[in-house]
Amino acid sequence: MHPLDNPVWESLRSRHAALGRRHGAAARYLPDVAPFVAVDPAEPDAASDVAALVETGESVLFVGPCPALPPGWSVRGPELIAQMVCREPIRKQPGVGFTELSDKHRADILALVALVYPHYFRPRTPELGRYIGIYDGDRLAAMAGERMGFDGYQEISAVCTHPDYTGRGHAQCLVTELSNASFDAGRIPFLHVSHANARAMALYERLGYAHRVDMPLWSVRRT
Repeated sequence: MHPLDNPVWESLRSRHAALGRRHGAAARYLPDVAPFVAVDPAEPDAASDVAALVETGESVLFVGPCPALPPGWSVRGPELIAQMVCREPIRKQPGVGFTELSDKHRADILALVALVYPHYFRPRTPELGRYIGIYDGDRLAAMAGERMGFDGYQEISAVCTHPDYTGRGHAQCLVTELSNASFDAGRIPFLHVSHANARAMALYERLGYAHRVDMPLWSVRRT
């Protein structure tokens, strides 16, 4: 299995180990970091290990392999999402300056993602990597950041623009910066996007991202 086929597992057993928990053949991010759980692809029966990490009533997400879960679990999916990879640096276009986002910007970050990117973001998600944004005065107009990451690869995520600022090239500027920084660090940038989000997919294609594979996204709740 290619590492990109199980990116959550690859991240949690390497770069993000300190931001998660592991039990046997299963691993997860801490609940306030990200909602993702993964299993070792070499272990076909990891349901009991998953159960040791997920509380009753809790909902989590698998991106890639999902074990067969016994009664007592609600499983929705898979929804197929596009995994896109960029193979060469992106040519920079003139754009506005960006801000390196830090803990002092946390309230602005959470307000923006609550408006346009609410499903996968948690209070400590910015600890996963570098986050940058574009401000209009005191208002965070757009942002993007790094999420899953492991040897040779870096995911670009949380690309979101406030509805009042769409069409100004902000997302293009931010994705270009993060993608090229990944190449500078010796990592290939990749991202995930819903097939329903045709506008975002078209932007990523213009920047040089290409569809690699459809990834299964599973929504799981322990009942």
